[in-house]
Amino acid sequence: MYTFLALAPILVVLVLLVILRLPAKISMGVAYLVTALLALFVWQASGAQVAAATVNGIIVALTLLFIVFAAILLLNTLKEGGAIVAIRKGFMDISPDRRIQVIIVAWLFCSMVEGSSGFGTPSAIGAPLLLALGFPAMASVMAVLIIQSTPVSFGAVGTPVLLGVWTGINDKEDITQAIAPLSTENYLLQIAGNIGLIHALVGFLIPLLLSGFLTRFFGKNRSFVEGLKVWPFAIFAGLCFTIPYFLVAKYLGPEFPSLVGGFIGLMIVLPAAKRGFLMPKEIFDFAPRAKWDKDWLGSLPEEKFDDSIAPRFSLVRAFSPYLIVIGLLIITRVIAPLKAFLTGEVTTVEFTNLFGTTISSKIQLAYSPGTILIIASLICILLFKMNSQAVKRSWRSSAITMVAAAPALLFSVPMVQVFINSGSAADVANSLPAMPILLAESAAGAFENAWPLVSPWIGALGAFIAGSNTVSNMMFAYFQWSTASQIGLDANLAAQVVALQAVGGAAGNMIAVHNVVAACAVVGLMDKEGYVIRKTLVAMTYYVIQAGLIGMGIIFGQMWWWILAVIWPIAFFGIMAITSKKVTT
Repeated sequence: MYTFLALAPILVVLVLLVILRLPAKISMGVAYLVTALLALFVWQASGAQVAAATVNGIIVALTLLFIVFAAILLLNTLKEGGAIVAIRKGFMDISPDRRIQVIIVAWLFCSMVEGSSGFGTPSAIGAPLLLALGFPAMASVMAVLIIQSTPVSFGAVGTPVLLGVWTGINDKEDITQAIAPLSTENYLLQIAGNIGLIHALVGFLIPLLLSGFLTRFFGKNRSFVEGLKVWPFAIFAGLCFTIPYFLVAKYLGPEFPSLVGGFIGLMIVLPAAKRGFLMPKEIFDFAPRAKWDKDWLGSLPEEKFDDSIAPRFSLVRAFSPYLIVIGLLIITRVIAPLKAFLTGEVTTVEFTNLFGTTISSKIQLAYSPGTILIIASLICILLFKMNSQAVKRSWRSSAITMVAAAPALLFSVPMVQVFINSGSAADVANSLPAMPILLAESAAGAFENAWPLVSPWIGALGAFIAGSNTVSNMMFAYFQWSTASQIGLDANLAAQVVALQAVGGAAGNMIAVHNVVAACAVVGLMDKEGYVIRKTLVAMTYYVIQAGLIGMGIIFGQMWWWILAVIWPIAFFGIMAITSKKVTT
């Protein structure tokens, strides 16, 4: 009964947001009330605990809204400054094929952004960029969410591993004894290598999946097969990222796999694309905008482009604000003294022990990607010689879009925080663990020796709830290790189970509600969050099933699991192709 009740908030979100497709501000408002009532009257959490979790959620939501505002501001500044014309022409010169563009921008460029910053920044940068290139708003959001899988485990310079997994396994006596004489630090490096291998084996097909989804949901023919026709280039791009990504994870550690993989991938794939290497014979483009489904469109005004007019700037100059953003993200995350200052007491506003609980919250605006995006926007004023009226228009329209996005985030993030902090106090009779922990424990009891198949789903559940691979790993890394130990796996194989947790947690970012809400907000796609999740949920399901099959093959060494791991992608892509709705043009 308690397992079903713990599942109730998730079911509410799925039914209202995904099935009934109600706006997030309504769906998440109801979900918040359900979660709060369960925490108070079933889990017997104190009123102070629920209030503290709610306030913490509101603070987190406000920091996300700051990033949303800054991301839209950079886009609007590029538009008002005239740089978008040059960026669009530059990508069109590389290839007018939308499948190629989405692979370069979403898979490679956004993966590099993920490696440097994480925490939703790829959506904030990538979705507006795709929108400016002429993609439908919904297609832009779908694309940047689908790629928030493979690079996420090593996003923000390895934070999901260095902070998330480390918090779960450090100073645990049973782990220390099991891995002796190996240190916990070296054990973490072993786990990072495992994560890199599983992600690489699953992720190299993500560009092909991305292309298929683009043509299936947004093409004139609604044909998944149209996306598969770019398979040589898509697999080439997938390998150009995942091979260096895995090698860095295996031999250098968790800080730079996504950053290096994205950079090397771009350095190889961009020149190859310009030379027509492995390019499809037929060019794919969207139907005229007048024929687009109204659900694809955001509230941001349509941009008109006359390709006969030469851009005012070179592509390098026009694209330089994005290079500035990436450069500043890397500098502020890698240079230890600077990072320490930006996250230190002087630049941090902290709220400790809210309402007398153990819940604390902090605001670090100096370290926020939003601040870096605003700095880049200010540099654009000088770089593109913008007048005051253009600057005012960009700031005004960005503020309007941010305010429209606020209600959904101000409900969804507090709901998440109450869910995570729902555990009853230790002095309450028959005290219950927090809802996500109870769900994980119930799953472990039900599946036992098939646990590696389920392990990625637990990670995805954590990310769906928390909107963060890091938090998912914090919640479940030790639980995953303990479960692996209980079913008889040694420390080396238990490290594979922890890796599956991290991989699933990365994939769960595709459907994390406040990630989806924030990504929709930066392209003005209000009240369509459920439509997006219906698409990304399919991609996430593919990812976690494939990770589980590979995990079973690695852990138990049985050939038939590897055969299933080969059959599953073929079956998935085949089903998607067969069920495509063919439209006669």
